[in-house]
Amino acid sequence: MTSSTKTILRQALNLDPVERAELIEQLFHSFDKSPDNKIDNLWADEAESRIDAYDAGKIGADSAKAVLKRI
Repeated sequence: MTSSTKTILRQALNLDPVERAELIEQLFHSFDKSPDNKIDNLWADEAESRIDAYDAGKIGADSAKAVLKRI
């Protein structure tokens, strides 16, 4: 890993979890050269909508243990 890459990594690790997830998503999608990202954009919008609803107290969340037990 180059020194500039290490610097970027250190900076990225200081981001809050949501910002890190968004960064990961952008980096991941940089490998995808397909011209139609409509489905990805729809899923991203849905995920953001659910996060906003959770933050606003409109929906709750289950623990991973509860989810795994159900499935």
